[in-house]
Amino acid sequence: MNKKHQKTLQQIFQDPIQANIVWRDIETMLKALGAEISEGSGSRVRIALNNKRAVFHRPHPKKETDKGAVNSMRRFLKEAGIKC
Repeated sequence: MNKKHQKTLQQIFQDPIQANIVWRDIETMLKALGAEISEGSGSRVRIALNNKRAVFHRPHPKKETDKGAVNSMRRFLKEAGIKC
């Protein structure tokens, strides 16, 4: 992972939860961690990482995630064994 990926990971695990993380940055960080990302219907994105699976919705029309999505991503990463 490069520094930008590490920064994104730190933002996800930061308290209080941030709501302005760009979704594209999260996806590129996940790919750097070895996640498999596939498209679902509509804005759905299926993510598999370390034998854990989750479905997220890409934010639209804005490109930034909300606090609920960041919290869900944090929980998914913890379940997949990823720590900050």
